[in-house]
Amino acid sequence: MLTHRVTASRLTESRLTSHLLVLAAFLLLAGAASAQDRRQNQPGKVDFYVLSLSWAPSFCDAAAERAPDQPLPAECNGPRAYPFVVHGLWPQYDSGFPEFCQQPAPRLDRNAVASMLDLMPAPRLVFNEWEKHGTCSGLSPHAFFETVRKARALVKIPDDYLAPAQEITAAPAEVADAFVKANAGLTRASVAVSCDAKRLTEVRICIGKDLKFHDCGEVEQHTCRRAQIVMPPPQHAERKAAAAQP
Repeated sequence: MLTHRVTASRLTESRLTSHLLVLAAFLLLAGAASAQDRRQNQPGKVDFYVLSLSWAPSFCDAAAERAPDQPLPAECNGPRAYPFVVHGLWPQYDSGFPEFCQQPAPRLDRNAVASMLDLMPAPRLVFNEWEKHGTCSGLSPHAFFETVRKARALVKIPDDYLAPAQEITAAPAEVADAFVKANAGLTRASVAVSCDAKRLTEVRICIGKDLKFHDCGEVEQHTCRRAQIVMPPPQHAERKAAAAQP
């Protein structure tokens, strides 16, 4: 009988300890969430940026597969000087990120859109990125897009990816390593590689508000986990190769 009481007492203590641990964890998470919520979607109240560089040939191939009978997006027609284009510059928290911080968003004029088409080759992309992400930067449209340009200028594209004539097959880690090797001060903790079922889609690089490379563990954790991915060649390379065929 005594043994039974001791065992029951220990079980009660164990359950109480478990409940207290769960409660402590909940309070810790709630406190962190509350701290973030106080600045959630407040323009300019962010910790760093993610520069997202989209591998345009993958975007165009995926668009063709989804709707083979439909015209390709405008950015998929004609030669492209660089396969990588700027998808966006995304304000981030150390944990999580804001979106659509001003609704309606301050209006973009035509000059602001036109000024970005060399980096972001579709007007709708410029508009969408401003509304969803730019409004969270706390900057005016002119200042935000100037920051986008400076962030892009900070990153050197590895030589092998500037104008490949043929499809490249590589492990996601190899792509990240190539960017680290090409950019002094960049570390693997600052780079994430994104993919679809088979292709490289984006390389995401974390950049501080001081426009220096910034380690970002939470972003890097979402890097592509596939063993191998392909990088389709740019359209102009495909056309050049086709023209060389007898």
